[in-house]
Amino acid sequence: MTYSFLGGVRVIESSAFIAAPLAGLTLAQFGADVIRVDMIGGGIDYGRMPRMPQADGNGRSLYWTALNKGKRSIAINLRKPEGRELIQALATAPGPQAGVLLTNVAAPWLAHDVLAARRADLISCTIQGNADGSTAVDYTVNCATGYPAVTGGGSIDRPVNHVLPAWDIACAYQAAFAITAALNRRTATGSGAEIKLALSDVAFSMLSHLGVLAEAELLKQERPSIGNHLYGAFGRDFPTADGVRIMVAAISAGQWNALVQCCDIGDAISAAESRLGLDFRDEAQRFEGRDAIAGLVEPWFAVRTAAQAEAALTQHKVCWGRYSTVGELLERDPRIGAANPVFERMSTEGIGEYWSAGAAARVAGLDRTPTPPAPCLGAHTDVVLHELLGLDSGAIGRLHDAGIVATA
Repeated sequence: MTYSFLGGVRVIESSAFIAAPLAGLTLAQFGADVIRVDMIGGGIDYGRMPRMPQADGNGRSLYWTALNKGKRSIAINLRKPEGRELIQALATAPGPQAGVLLTNVAAPWLAHDVLAARRADLISCTIQGNADGSTAVDYTVNCATGYPAVTGGGSIDRPVNHVLPAWDIACAYQAAFAITAALNRRTATGSGAEIKLALSDVAFSMLSHLGVLAEAELLKQERPSIGNHLYGAFGRDFPTADGVRIMVAAISAGQWNALVQCCDIGDAISAAESRLGLDFRDEAQRFEGRDAIAGLVEPWFAVRTAAQAEAALTQHKVCWGRYSTVGELLERDPRIGAANPVFERMSTEGIGEYWSAGAAARVAGLDRTPTPPAPCLGAHTDVVLHELLGLDSGAIGRLHDAGIVATA
């Protein structure tokens, strides 16, 4: 489901992988007309796994179609000067809310100064690996953040990579926000903007925002590896009598009191505080005494089934969550499905029908409209060339004949 906040805004997206396409998807979900540019036959991410099964092994990519729903697609031969000229013309086409380029392609012909010579108020957002222009992806940035050492037992000799591309995701939303801010500024002043956003800058700035850099510099300490314990307060997973694992978190005073009351361990907690010389009303001291607290909470879960534990946790307003596979999440969690307006049934050519998410924000009083599925590659080539550049059918036909453009 999408909103109309950015209705009228047009973005030309020349991209691959996650950060830039996700930024484009985010803008599309808030109403922008995002036109994705790909090579004829598809770019380097067009067939990325997972893919639908097909006899020749070339089924449609669930990854590509998920990141490109709500967009229009054009297919152009970017290796030819005529194809590059078309993209330059599209990126700088007239219109008060046009002239926006989103890319992670470090191509001279997409450079801001080249395009700004054709449209002075151009807004370009270029996503980079590193700020010096060198190549990086989420995994080659994440390895430098210290987090793989924390998840790997506290040593960089045994790193464990996180499977979630967190820096790609954060970078995507930063890019979408930066473009929106630049559009707001252009409306007020008429000025364009050249935005460069490095994946490593996003990651390392987040280390700063969360106090991790300051911890290393000022306290001379590294974040400890603590298994499934929550850092800085109390939280951990516990197995139930029927083998389900449930995560509980007690960060605020209210969450802490709810957990103690639910598990009926008030007296035992007081005794543990006296024995350890700690005051568990303070979250930092709850973290210090986490093993003692866990030892009191664990038996409560051990004699209850998941259903019994979840009912009691909910009744006492404990902050909790159940561990599940994605399949189990789809099967039993009401937060995915018809009860949640964020989700809708989508039918995509070559994929089938499935649950798909729209904009995660829920805005009171504003209608959400269905998200168009990801198009087939080049589905909008002809209409975009006619609509934005005014090319007639003869001119477009000659481009097809010369192998410059293609349609689905």
